[in-house]
Amino acid sequence: MAGRNLAGFEASSFSDMFFGFLDDGEGLSAAGFGSSFESQESETTAFDENDEENENGVSVEESRIFWETQMQILQTTICRTNSLELKIRNATKEAVKEIQGNGGACGCGRSVLAMSGCRSCLMREVSGHLRNAGYDSAVCMTKWRSSKHIPSGEHAFLDVIHNSKKGEVRFIIELNLRAEFEMARASDDYNRLIRRLPEIFVGKVEKLHTIIKMLCGGAKKCMKEKKMHLGPWRKQRYMQAKWLSACERTMTMPLLSVGHSSGRLSKPRASMLTVDLLEKLPNRTAVEVV
Repeated sequence: MAGRNLAGFEASSFSDMFFGFLDDGEGLSAAGFGSSFESQESETTAFDENDEENENGVSVEESRIFWETQMQILQTTICRTNSLELKIRNATKEAVKEIQGNGGACGCGRSVLAMSGCRSCLMREVSGHLRNAGYDSAVCMTKWRSSKHIPSGEHAFLDVIHNSKKGEVRFIIELNLRAEFEMARASDDYNRLIRRLPEIFVGKVEKLHTIIKMLCGGAKKCMKEKKMHLGPWRKQRYMQAKWLSACERTMTMPLLSVGHSSGRLSKPRASMLTVDLLEKLPNRTAVEVV
């Protein structure tokens, strides 16, 4: 098991990022990934404060245009992909399907491995499948401290780093992206936006950043239309911290395939033929020979 610190990508403005993403370039390198989150702090703060002042008396027509525009941009962003991203996405979906189809117990001995079960074991299994398929995949953990804007927190997800001619390209893998943005009292417009998200997300950092910015803007719009307070854990800065702050990459070997397990791993069974030896060698454990 090995760890690796990853520092962040340099993020551009929303408009530059969106239209730049429509080009088929390799994207940003993985070398610059940490400072981007801090560099976006002032921009996001201004974005939040301005919205607090400009949301009085929005007309029905303005609201309709806003949600239609968000929907179109989100759909375009999600559909825009390349061959490598598509291969990683298909490999990830196949891994999840195989793991869930086997229906065995996960490596930690908890419940059945499923999307609603042991998430950490599922991520390790999927990462192991991707590594077996030849991808540089790892389990990533981000942690951030509390500030006057957001509470502290941590988040785990997967990534794949691909070495290209232009440098390292990083793909973020979130096994349940839709759930990360769902809200209990959301409007129909916001829920329609969320339903456009794939459950399993695979994409470059720029793509995820664009999605985060749009959905957090939608969440803010939704809460203001309903005249409700938006929790700090729903704001753009907090959501960015989940995936775009500095993280620790941990590469693990694949767990024992759940298809070859009928449940919990059995403990070694001592043979009665060695009871006398155990009395003389109390620090030894006898194992039954099958």
